[in-house]
Amino acid sequence: MRRNVLLAAAILLAFPAVCAATVWEIDSAHSSAQFKVRHLAVSNVTGGFGKVTGTVNYDESDITKSSVEATIDATTLDTAHEGRDKHLKSPDFFDVANHGTITFKSKKVEKAGEGKLKVTGDLTIRGTTKEVVLDVDGPVPAVKDPWGNLKSGVSATTKINRQDFGVAWSKLMEGGGLVVSNDVWITIDVELVEKKPPTS
Repeated sequence: MRRNVLLAAAILLAFPAVCAATVWEIDSAHSSAQFKVRHLAVSNVTGGFGKVTGTVNYDESDITKSSVEATIDATTLDTAHEGRDKHLKSPDFFDVANHGTITFKSKKVEKAGEGKLKVTGDLTIRGTTKEVVLDVDGPVPAVKDPWGNLKSGVSATTKINRQDFGVAWSKLMEGGGLVVSNDVWITIDVELVEKKPPTS
């Protein structure tokens, strides 16, 4: 009897630890955000941002209690073309001098199939906030890196209309159509590291 009581107590003590949300930080050295947009209606131009930071609270026992906050450094924009990068950073597009960050804050997290999530939240670009839905693959099963850190990862995609965020520059082509499409596909690849509690 005493053995059963001790076993039950041990299970009850362990249960909160198992069910508690895990706090993950985005490893900016191994994370990035990319975008793709149609140019002249004939090809896709791609680019990215080199610095993504933020926090993920992931509750595996109740996904709906999970949350995400992420910040992209808009000044790190890179399309491998210096002139184009300068134009994209100008007031015609991202206006990074006045709006140096792009942010996302989740409002709802839900399962969307095996190994998939749907994350609804507020995306802010150029000071304008709109609700978007991210289709997320992951998080993948956690592993330990050679330095003992617990790591996981996710990949999220969405499509936005850049006009909704005031990223409005374009020109009409002869015969119709835009030089730069309004539709922009976004992919965010994130490596996560478990946030360790502070040592006393």
